[in-house]
Amino acid sequence: MAKLVCPVLVLSLALAGCTAGSDDRSPGIALPAAFHGSAGEAPVGDVAEHRWWQEFNDPLLTELVEAGLSQNLSIQLALARVAEAQATARATGLPALTDGSLSGAITRMGGDAQSTATSRTAGFSPLLILDLFGAERRSREQALAQLQAAELDVGTARLAFVSGLVSSYLDLRYYQEALALSRESLALRRETLSLVEQQRNAGTATDLSVAQARAALDEAEAQIPGLEQGFYASAYAIATLIGRPAQEIMPQLEQGRAQPLPRGSFSAGVPADLLRNRPDIRSAERSLAAAVAALGVAEAQFYPSVTLSGTITAADSTSWSFGPAIQLPVLNRAVLSANRDQAMARVRQADLSWRSAVLSAVEEVQAAQSALARHRRALAARQQATESSARLVELSRQTWENGATTLLDFLESQRSLASSQLSLAGARRDMAASWASLQVAAGRGWFPR
Repeated sequence: MAKLVCPVLVLSLALAGCTAGSDDRSPGIALPAAFHGSAGEAPVGDVAEHRWWQEFNDPLLTELVEAGLSQNLSIQLALARVAEAQATARATGLPALTDGSLSGAITRMGGDAQSTATSRTAGFSPLLILDLFGAERRSREQALAQLQAAELDVGTARLAFVSGLVSSYLDLRYYQEALALSRESLALRRETLSLVEQQRNAGTATDLSVAQARAALDEAEAQIPGLEQGFYASAYAIATLIGRPAQEIMPQLEQGRAQPLPRGSFSAGVPADLLRNRPDIRSAERSLAAAVAALGVAEAQFYPSVTLSGTITAADSTSWSFGPAIQLPVLNRAVLSANRDQAMARVRQADLSWRSAVLSAVEEVQAAQSALARHRRALAARQQATESSARLVELSRQTWENGATTLLDFLESQRSLASSQLSLAGARRDMAASWASLQVAAGRGWFPR
């Protein structure tokens, strides 16, 4: 057996320094020079620390975001996963290549035919694994890549949190504005009903006119509960996102504020920016690197493994032993081959996941840009329509009071104005939401300090 072990050991030592598997290389993908419909845009550089939510110029929104970044449970969960990955990485490298233990014992012996005696023994058994083919080096690469992916996943969680909070806040302010408009419309319709009832009592209006005015009033009043429900649902969502009871923040949320509108840049840069700025893409790239390293680990299992071990024992006398040991995979090569094929398949899956993440990010930016452009146009049109409806109500009231038009025409103009005002509030929310979606899609604000 010694004649067999020595040549194999010599060959293993001669191959020392060869690392199984491939070294990590950044993957590549063909991307267009510009997003569709935005030719001429310049690269935006690193935008990870861009606090874009401050550009709404809403102090309460900024306060809620900053508080939630340290309290949101999804972010805390992502940070806990980072701690787990850090512990895994610490167990790789030299700590995984060394082992050993100290032992000691004291034994009392005696009997009827022999005197009592005490026996003391102590031992030390060190073990060192020689990483000749880089299995442990690849394991450490895998652990470090997984750690980096986990750290980037924290950025993804931050972006998801900010996106959800801003969206809920925009909804809340929309419902608040819609409630104010609806209550204003309700007051006007009560005033109209009162005026029509006075005219009926004076003999200049009919019961039909009164019924029409009351129906318009009831219609306006029926909208209030749904808008209130929307407001409180948004408030509860905000409370959950920042990890605080709703009753603590409700007084602040119930204070009237204007609907937030962005004042920042509308540029998303170029598609290549996403490879640096999107944490989910960078995390997918690190997961691919971990899969490549895991393939190296699987390939290293085909090669011999060499360990150096020894023992030192101290009792009545001291003894020691030391020597190398080698293991050759022979009968389990079919299993090792299957493990390698599995690792190769995981590399392919990770590569496809990375490519999918890149293409999805490009799609999200283009969709957000398109939505933003159209919502800006819609907002301008809604503002003009609201001004026209307000003028129509003014003229309709004058002509109705002069008897030139019917009450139904006047009520219809009021309904049209109320609808236009609500649509304008919705257009403000949609424009602000699409702008926020563009910031998230471009990877802004996931690494605030």
